[in-house]
Amino acid sequence: MSEIVLKAERRTAAGRHVNQTRTRGLVPGIYYSRGEENIAIQVDKVSLDPLVFTSKTHVIDLQIADGTAKKCILRAVQFDPVTDRPIHFDLLGLKENEKLTIEVPITITGGVPAGVRDGGVLQHIVHKVKVSCLPKDIPEKVEVDVSQLVINQFVHVRDLKIPNVTVMDNPDISVIGVMPPTVTKEAEVAAPTEVAAAEPEVVGKGKKAEEGEAGGEAPKADAKAPKADAKEKK
Repeated sequence: MSEIVLKAERRTAAGRHVNQTRTRGLVPGIYYSRGEENIAIQVDKVSLDPLVFTSKTHVIDLQIADGTAKKCILRAVQFDPVTDRPIHFDLLGLKENEKLTIEVPITITGGVPAGVRDGGVLQHIVHKVKVSCLPKDIPEKVEVDVSQLVINQFVHVRDLKIPNVTVMDNPDISVIGVMPPTVTKEAEVAAPTEVAAAEPEVVGKGKKAEEGEAGGEAPKADAKAPKADAKEKK
């Protein structure tokens, strides 16, 4: 596993005063290890980025300005919910003969799977796997060859081959797989048909068509209404 040098300085600011550290472009952090005293530190954000935004696990060679040097790994990072910038980090000290539990990233190799060429969809379900091992055996990453995966075939945790480590996750968890294509039925459009000829209206025998019905005629009003007598007969 490759190492990355991280230069830091001891931090005296705590509580609300830590925000002053962040305004200077520094990220506050803490180094801790079993049986040792915690060390409050701060580092330049730019030097922290290669450890945070990566698909590999690195051993960190922490070099503090007062001459203190520690071997450690990045244990946790907190991010600002708005800017997504790291605002705090934890470093865990390593002991040569003491196992530790760590999450290792899973990466895909092998190009386009066979199932994808047949129309399937590749799904990367789990991106990290938890392992227990000695510091010297920490893998940078776990590579999974997906070239032979067919539709409805999955790689499970139990299928991962990682030398000198114990995988801590449930062996039945699916890590990567090829799902069948999603079929969307398009609404069928009815073919245009000829307008059916209007059926002839059948009027019941012996009945007259009523006013307003098709084919019936409205009764005609009298041309002249009868005039009332000018004078009533006495």
